[in-house]
Amino acid sequence: MTINLFDDSSWASLRPLTFTRPVADLRIGILTIAEKWAKYLDADFGFSTQQYLSVKYPAKKNVKLFINGSVCPDQDLLNVISALKDGELILSGNVVIAFNCIDGLNYEQALQQLKPINYELPLIKVVYPEHIFANNPAEIRKDFELLTKGRTSAKISNTNQLLGEDIFFEEGAKAECSVLNSGYGPIYVGKNAEIWEGSLIRGSFALCDNSSIKMGAKIYSGTTIGPNSRAGGEINNSVIWGNSAKGHDGYLGNSVLGEWCNIGADTNNSNLKNNYAEVKLYDYESKNMRNTNLQFCGLIMADHSKSGINTMFNTGSIVGVSANVFGGGLPPTHIPDFSWGGANGFENYKLDKMFETTEKVFARKNIAFDQTEKEILTNVYELTTAHRQF
Repeated sequence: MTINLFDDSSWASLRPLTFTRPVADLRIGILTIAEKWAKYLDADFGFSTQQYLSVKYPAKKNVKLFINGSVCPDQDLLNVISALKDGELILSGNVVIAFNCIDGLNYEQALQQLKPINYELPLIKVVYPEHIFANNPAEIRKDFELLTKGRTSAKISNTNQLLGEDIFFEEGAKAECSVLNSGYGPIYVGKNAEIWEGSLIRGSFALCDNSSIKMGAKIYSGTTIGPNSRAGGEINNSVIWGNSAKGHDGYLGNSVLGEWCNIGADTNNSNLKNNYAEVKLYDYESKNMRNTNLQFCGLIMADHSKSGINTMFNTGSIVGVSANVFGGGLPPTHIPDFSWGGANGFENYKLDKMFETTEKVFARKNIAFDQTEKEILTNVYELTTAHRQF
């Protein structure tokens, strides 16, 4: 089977995280949304996304089945989609979940032309950035069952203290002298990932392939560390997409970090306002603040962004693509894409300078910073000009 995962209006409301990828390429739980669908359906997948992203994330040709890339799969939804006939469309309220038709019809056309089937069961749909960490504990549990069902964990060193039964190590995964508590949720450690000595980890928790937790880390429930990443300090209910580093002491809570991010030593974020009020986040569409209806909401940081040592992020901070934040004091809660500075003000982070740094970052992981990546970032730079008012 081959499917295409399409972006709906969630792509816009999930900015800045989606400036550099389709919605279905976001990680929530252990896997990206696209990887979840591929696993459930035993399918190859492509993306129906923004034109400037389609070189890196192409659509598959001659495909009939299209699935909303912001919707996380579960068995009930899978059963309905598997029974979908040609010319039919699944609706949840006004949201198009999936449709089966000739290649080339987008979801708006499908809504007008195809026979609707109403889906009334609850589902997880990622519409805003905070939905990623809010739904991460549930998605870790679902992905854990999906990935480990019928399998046996690799051997876990007896120097560790293991609490509970839901702990799974993939081949090459290692941990020593650490406490792993799955009494509150499963713990998954990917291929060649490593938990260093003295770490305290409470599930649900996922450490993806080739990543590491540094000595003495304190990791709380609902946390995912994506592939090829390094994490340390204190982390609670947060998702790090991959190829990123929060390797030092400092607190990260109720937060999402994109790819190629680096958090300086002793960087901290607040996730609760002093007056316990609901947290607001900057909204790219309205250019105003949007109420999340959450009391706990920390830092949303898009791809390629970095913070210097001792940086302090206020409750409900949005950091755009390729921002560089440093210096004393609290910077504003919205830090525009391609900006350079801190509490004392920002200036434009020019593309040529950004490319120089990014090429070095990619080289550290033996990845080429190619023309496709440069063109995507150039498009994001142009799309975000109006948000840089300095």
